[in-house]
Amino acid sequence: MRTPDENHPITIRPVAGRVVVKVGETVLVSTRDALELREAAYPPVLYLPRGDAEMDLLEPSALRTSCPYKGEASYFGLRVGSALIKDAVWSYERPYPAVAGIAGRLAFYPQHVVIETTPEERR
Repeated sequence: MRTPDENHPITIRPVAGRVVVKVGETVLVSTRDALELREAAYPPVLYLPRGDAEMDLLEPSALRTSCPYKGEASYFGLRVGSALIKDAVWSYERPYPAVAGIAGRLAFYPQHVVIETTPEERR
C-alpha cells in the first residue's frame, strides 16, 4: 500500500450537478451524488453510487486488478439488450484508507459509455 503524496497526489471531491451515464439510449446511472477522483497526471474519474445505478444491467466479472494507491478493483460487464460489454465498469469494495470515499462506488470506462454532467441550476 502506498500513500498519496506531493509526487503522486490523489484528491476526491463532490461533483456539483447531475451526472448521467448512458449506453445508447439506456441510462445506467443518474445521480447528484458523484465524486471526482484526480490522481497524479491521470484523467479524472467519476465514482458513482450503486444506489443510483441500474444494477440489473451490470454482470460481475472475474477480473480483478490492483492499484498500489487504491487497492483491489473488481469489475462488471454491461448487459444492454443482447450485447455484453465486458469489464466496462470497476469498483473498489475495500479501498485503502486514503481513498475510502470511493468504497463501493462505480466507475465507467468512457470508451464504452457516454458520461454527461449537468451543472446545478441556480434558483
